[in-house]
Amino acid sequence: MRILIVEDDPLMQLGLEQALNEHPNFEIVGQAEDGYTGVQKALELKPDLVVMDIGLPRLDGIAATKQIKEKLPHIHVVMLTSHTLQTEVVAALSSGADAYCIKGASLERLLAAIEAALDGATYLDPQIARLVLDNLKPATSQPNQNISLLSERELEVLKLIVEGKSNNEIADHLYLSTNTIKTHVRGIMNKLAVDDRVQAAVVALRSGLV
Repeated sequence: MRILIVEDDPLMQLGLEQALNEHPNFEIVGQAEDGYTGVQKALELKPDLVVMDIGLPRLDGIAATKQIKEKLPHIHVVMLTSHTLQTEVVAALSSGADAYCIKGASLERLLAAIEAALDGATYLDPQIARLVLDNLKPATSQPNQNISLLSERELEVLKLIVEGKSNNEIADHLYLSTNTIKTHVRGIMNKLAVDDRVQAAVVALRSGLV
């Protein structure tokens, strides 16, 4: 797994490099201190994944992510930032970011975000998942008829998705295999007619499920 780090704080950059380099499957192939250079290095190095800050000089992380995704859509982007405003989170996801993780979280949480991104899922840090999704919830919840199509196990999985848990975390919580959880997640998205986990979580909140 070839990773590019785009972070303007030298100490944070060093900490990320050291932490991720300890993982046997990760290789740090480059670093950038601003969004413009981050885009250039992504195009040059073609990493599997970019760990991206938002508050970057020259070009912010949201704009940088959009440019990377437009030119190399197969590259996964994990936002690692201290920004927690709903507008910034939504803008980051709209730009194509695959995961949104908060600085100061444990290494395990960052690894969960990376795993979710590589798994094709959308990851929201639990610190902001409720904030963002609650703001999408209308004052008067209207039940979604498709919710009734879900099995009891799928409802359990959906509630954990709303909490921002990754497939591995859900598997551990329910004592099931990760592959089984992936199957349930696909089933949930098919039955709710949504494209990703965030949309599924919004349906759950608007239906008053959680």
